[in-house]
Amino acid sequence: MTGSVGSGSIWRYLGWGTAVALLAAPFVAMQLHAEGVDWTLSDFVFAGVLFAIVGGLLEIAVWKIRDGWYRGGVAVALLGYLLVTWVNLAVGIVGSEHNPVNQLFFAALLVGIVSACLARFRAGGMSVAMLATAASLGVAFVVATLGRTDEPNVSHWTELAGTSVFVMLFLASAALFRRAAVTSATSRPGR
Repeated sequence: MTGSVGSGSIWRYLGWGTAVALLAAPFVAMQLHAEGVDWTLSDFVFAGVLFAIVGGLLEIAVWKIRDGWYRGGVAVALLGYLLVTWVNLAVGIVGSEHNPVNQLFFAALLVGIVSACLARFRAGGMSVAMLATAASLGVAFVVATLGRTDEPNVSHWTELAGTSVFVMLFLASAALFRRAAVTSATSRPGR
């Protein structure tokens, strides 16, 4: 039957539906004249492209990767990348979104991407790459808060809490990739 729902389709609909809802929310808020919500067309386009990239990469991971631990590692890492990017561009992680020190957080994400490429996306190497990303985010936060920010009267405790959530996502991803590496090593013939 052409209209039947496959076993993984509910997650696909839920994921893409969430992306559409996240794009629709600011549009609806703007129609209701909500204070502080003033997206431009380029904001919507950028958000749509960001969701398409993350969703597309997740689709490829589900399609190409059979190991559930590895898939989980990819999903959590992509969520981390999406959230760090979204928050950093929307409001900034330290200070406002216009604070130049926030570029350090993008550099931390780049560390993860380069590390993953160097590891050739193997599970063990991906675990190390996600650990490097988590550590880089921590370093970016420390460096960013040591210097002057564009909002000097803001407490860094809230920013620390947010950064800690991001770090925990990458640590969880590292643990999932590590589990995938161990599972792969124990399932090889001759062991």
